[in-house]
Amino acid sequence: MFRKLPGDEARNLVTTTPDTKIVFKPVVVNTPAFLAIGLWLIRLVVGLVRLIWRHPIAVGIVGSLAALAVLVDWRGSVFLVGLTLPVLASWAVIHRPSFSSWIGWPLLASWRRFWIYRRHWQPVMVVSGLGRHLHGRDYLPRVVNVACTPWADLVVVRMLKGQCLEDWTKRADHLAQGFGATSSRVTLHAPGVVLLVMPRRDPLADPIPALPLPDHTDKPPIDVEPVQVGEREDGLPYRLKVHGTHVLVAGATGAGKGSWIWSVIRGLLSAMTSGLVEVWALDPKRMELSLGKDLFRGKYAATPEECADLLETAVAQMQQRADKYAGVRRTHTATTDEPFVLVVVDEVAFLTAYQSDKHLKQRITAALATLTTQGRAVGFGVLAALQDPRKEVMNIRNLFPDKIALRLDESEQVDMVLGDGARGRGALADLISPNPAQGAGIGYVRLESSPDPIRVRATYVSDDDIRAMVAHLWTATADETRAA
Repeated sequence: MFRKLPGDEARNLVTTTPDTKIVFKPVVVNTPAFLAIGLWLIRLVVGLVRLIWRHPIAVGIVGSLAALAVLVDWRGSVFLVGLTLPVLASWAVIHRPSFSSWIGWPLLASWRRFWIYRRHWQPVMVVSGLGRHLHGRDYLPRVVNVACTPWADLVVVRMLKGQCLEDWTKRADHLAQGFGATSSRVTLHAPGVVLLVMPRRDPLADPIPALPLPDHTDKPPIDVEPVQVGEREDGLPYRLKVHGTHVLVAGATGAGKGSWIWSVIRGLLSAMTSGLVEVWALDPKRMELSLGKDLFRGKYAATPEECADLLETAVAQMQQRADKYAGVRRTHTATTDEPFVLVVVDEVAFLTAYQSDKHLKQRITAALATLTTQGRAVGFGVLAALQDPRKEVMNIRNLFPDKIALRLDESEQVDMVLGDGARGRGALADLISPNPAQGAGIGYVRLESSPDPIRVRATYVSDDDIRAMVAHLWTATADETRAA
């Protein structure tokens, strides 16, 4: 009467009434007890290993106290705990960096992993669209590790299969708001793994004073090294390469472009004294660079006509050096006979876009384009600053390999300066504080060698610091002259 049903038998049918749905009795498989106990033990061991790996300090403390209580007695445990606390406190006072590295930051990371990230992980992932809820089940990216630094949390996350870095960079603001951070930056840590940088505070909120002037007794440099211009978010000094590249600094009025320009010049002061570097200055506003015009030893221009002449002089010297190097060498090494020449242009848009004289505009644009396309290999570099980063204002901005975005007026301008996707990677230049004390000199640096922006604050070089630089250069020059 019944057909043979695959996987079951007709006698297992509960009802055969024609107008009633056929209901199958579920098949019950009796699992052997040893198999169930074995699986339970495996899960227990895996859970213990995961607990020890994720929370080694907490597990070590609890395990040590339990061992003391068993091997000694509770009085001895209390005594040792009372002895350990003063030792740890003394360690923290005597050598805080090592204490923070071994005890403080791991403990903070364990706490924040549990209280901040694990507690809020599911709703943040689902609401932001990085997680998926399908057929009653949540598919979520997995937190691999959480580490703490003095200023930020570093969260390593394994993405879902099929996700890419762009999916996460587009939701950086969602992640920051969801986990209570001031901002969020996303970088690729490994294939299928991203690193979330979640700042807890802003270590660059206070201005950084100008670096000390080089000592006259110091040994003169033998090459043009990257110059220290300020500090990174992690507290390390930041060194900017100027030899063998071109740098574009973009920022709104009052964003601190002068801090970057003068920090670079101050960093090159020792090489300028020894004759390895020459700085040529174009100052159409006559305000930023004029105070230190004696540093440039006659290579200073203010009017558009003077700027065009000085740029064309640089192009002529560059081409002469290129003719000399042709077929002989492909890179430049700075010497006193062939120094590295850095052409500093303040407010380059005034010369390339807002200049009313079309002939001068064409001369200046052509000279800048020639320097930025041919000057790197023969020891000519350009450091240019501008306010408006639009293409029609600065049509040669892509000829600058290294770019710095200070405070900008609009979020779209970030990608104009640093390239597509820079803001999604955490370059929030449009959110930098307009208060000069808090935001002037802060910028995001995107180098030719790396797509990930670095947040840096340049030192503040005051008028008195500039005057001291001029006095230092001429004193050192006079000492060399007397020694010769």
